[in-house]
Amino acid sequence: MRRVVITGMGTVNPLGNSVADSWRAVLDGRSAIRPITRFDASELATQIAGDVQNFDYTQYFNGDMVKKAKRMDSFCHYAVAAMHEAAAQAGLDTITDRRRVGVSVGSGIGGLTVQADNAVALETKGPRRVSPFYIPMSIGNMASGILSMMWQLLGPNLSLQTACASANHSIAAAQMLIGNNMADVMVAGGAEGVLTALSIAAFGNMHALSTRNDSPETASRPYDRDRDGFVLSEGAAILILEEYEHARKRGAEILAEVRACGMSGDGYDFVAPDPEGQGAAYSMQMALELAGLRPDQIGYINTHGTSTPVGDVAEINGIYSLIRNSVEATHIGSTKSYHGHVLGATAGVEAVLSVNVLREGVIPANLNLFNRDPELPPVQLPTEIIEKPVDAVLSNSFGFGGHNSSLVLTKI
Repeated sequence: MRRVVITGMGTVNPLGNSVADSWRAVLDGRSAIRPITRFDASELATQIAGDVQNFDYTQYFNGDMVKKAKRMDSFCHYAVAAMHEAAAQAGLDTITDRRRVGVSVGSGIGGLTVQADNAVALETKGPRRVSPFYIPMSIGNMASGILSMMWQLLGPNLSLQTACASANHSIAAAQMLIGNNMADVMVAGGAEGVLTALSIAAFGNMHALSTRNDSPETASRPYDRDRDGFVLSEGAAILILEEYEHARKRGAEILAEVRACGMSGDGYDFVAPDPEGQGAAYSMQMALELAGLRPDQIGYINTHGTSTPVGDVAEINGIYSLIRNSVEATHIGSTKSYHGHVLGATAGVEAVLSVNVLREGVIPANLNLFNRDPELPPVQLPTEIIEKPVDAVLSNSFGFGGHNSSLVLTKI
């Protein structure tokens, strides 16, 4: 199979509206979790979230797309913004054969804001007030379609929906398409825009969200003894994947290599993970085998680590089963302690941050790990930044329904 590398990255998320701003926030140890101001959250049990700040979607559209942008859900706006940054870094406009450039961008939920607004319109104002654009505005594949339209990308175009594993699976699909010579370049990642009263109420009623409203910046605390749920966030991350020789011949800067992505299913529950982490362990084992790497060669694991009582322990149990003979070689952390849980886009955001770990040799600290959960096995969970060369990282993302994904990225 042909080698696949990353030549561009872009993101919009609670940490910042670019890759550089997001990475700087992590290095500075800044949480991006804040009180909700977008709508009245006073009657909700959870009143905090990770929202995108200082974002004006109109600056990313021109020509006839300005009018069309008004009919898009926010997850599409975020995808377009992230794409602008990634495409510019990769020099995408220099590739002339657009049939060899495809798109694989997923979303865990899609246009939930549009769905909620139109449901209210139907109930309060009648069927004629439902937007004729409701369907194309809300379906989860539309971000992938819009990127194809705006950049005239005529290669394979698809969108995966595997809950919080969507972006990793989208990157994996892109790698396979390039590897099998169906494309030379793929736009891959995820986008999510679900910060509404409906989503906060729904996740809250599942008892999945943190209610630490009096201290938003410490609410997301993976692996801490006193964690009480995840923090809902929004945003997008786009990576430009490219066949290695294609990138080298056109002189593109190569940021990292996509070595493999393991996948598995828990076969266990709608939302709860396998408590022993067996599905997670199999996903990681598959990723390492496909990448041709030993566990001790993974310098950093960016975990799914959402800050839920059950999920965090299950994942670390799965990791420990894999690295128990080499725990000193691997540092482990969850950057969700900084940016919260971006659902279908979260694996994309974490892939972007993981590439920076490879390039800069800096491993982020685990924010808000005040009291390590005593049920965790003896793995390394640093609470301070670690500076060390890292040649390979593994980034996990697991979704409701038991969808597990483990992405391996390496230096090149």
